[in-house]
Amino acid sequence: MERPIPILFLDVDGPLIPFGPSYDRHETSGPASGAEAPPGGENPLLGRLDPAVGPCLTALGCDLVWATTWMDEANESVGPRIGLPRLPVLEWPEVPAETGPRGLHWKTRALVERAGGRPFIWVDDEIGAMDRLWVAAQHGSPFLLHRVDPSKGLTENDFSALAHWLRTAVPDRSRGTGG
Repeated sequence: MERPIPILFLDVDGPLIPFGPSYDRHETSGPASGAEAPPGGENPLLGRLDPAVGPCLTALGCDLVWATTWMDEANESVGPRIGLPRLPVLEWPEVPAETGPRGLHWKTRALVERAGGRPFIWVDDEIGAMDRLWVAAQHGSPFLLHRVDPSKGLTENDFSALAHWLRTAVPDRSRGTGG
């Protein structure tokens, strides 16, 4: 029996838009080499997006879902700049759940609920130990909560870790494009 394609929940700030003065991961031309801010008064942080990240995400063969407070703006401003198609957007509760263990990220419950028992990866810069414990207790399928260094954003090492997890945790899954 084939397992369903894993979901990859993707945050924007931190993983795709690195923060801080140490943002220098690209040695070639691109956002880190002093690219100018986007025209038309758009968010200047969009200049930090790396267009190579979109194809790397697509190649993982997961169902990509925005898990960001950018909501549908991620489809308008972020996705096109990194070569991603329009993606589903995880809807957040009106008021994040305040009950639960101390240290549980406000996104965690909604992610597990949206996964609906499917294997999933959550890529974010705010994942903590309580999130890992809570998901392990609540989710019956394989999962990976992958914390990204927000000063660097997604790197080759991150993509290697994601690909390794996919090969080992859900090796018999049916795959989407890429791979």
